[in-house]
Amino acid sequence: MAKTRPGRKDVDSYTIRGTNKIVRAGDCVLMRPSDTSKPPYVARVEMIEQDNRNNVKVRVRWYYRPEESIGGRRQFHGAKELFLSDHYDVQSAHTIEGKCVVHSFKNYTKLENVGAEDYYCRFEYKAASGAFTPDRVAVYCKCEMPYNPDDLMVQCEGCKDWYHPACMGMTIEEAKKLDHFVCSECSSDDDMKKPQATFSASLGADGKVEPKRRKR
Repeated sequence: MAKTRPGRKDVDSYTIRGTNKIVRAGDCVLMRPSDTSKPPYVARVEMIEQDNRNNVKVRVRWYYRPEESIGGRRQFHGAKELFLSDHYDVQSAHTIEGKCVVHSFKNYTKLENVGAEDYYCRFEYKAASGAFTPDRVAVYCKCEMPYNPDDLMVQCEGCKDWYHPACMGMTIEEAKKLDHFVCSECSSDDDMKKPQATFSASLGADGKVEPKRRKR
């Protein structure tokens, strides 16, 4: 952590202007962009300091949205996905608009309802090189894409892999009505080789869920 500069002192908290919301080190916040047509920036507060004129500044570590990264937004990036970057900055606390929660990927997929303040992060991002950690994640379906929690997937009773309805020639509506699903590869196998299983319409196992009802 950076040392407090001369003439400044560490403070435990900051109350967002016009609200009763208290920000402390470790909290995630929404910060007002200079271009008001853009969505607020998301950052994690690392330190709060105040000078002898009571001006408060926050040292933050920025989260990047996929479209702000070198590679840009890709198909498997969710609408609420963020990357924790290695980009640190010092900003006036007055630019903080509100608080938010950046969940782990696993915890995000378990949310019953996703609010406007809910985001998730599964990658760390190096702003200069565009490198990600981890550099590999599990892929699913015959399209071999990482999981996007915004998309509905169905599980095959045979191989236990997860598939996008569109990749299986189904609509989302058709997939939601399924009682059982067997992928094309497993359906061509000997029935005796396939383990017995039931397809869960809730799709709660292994981190797969139905699309959340987004609150806008």
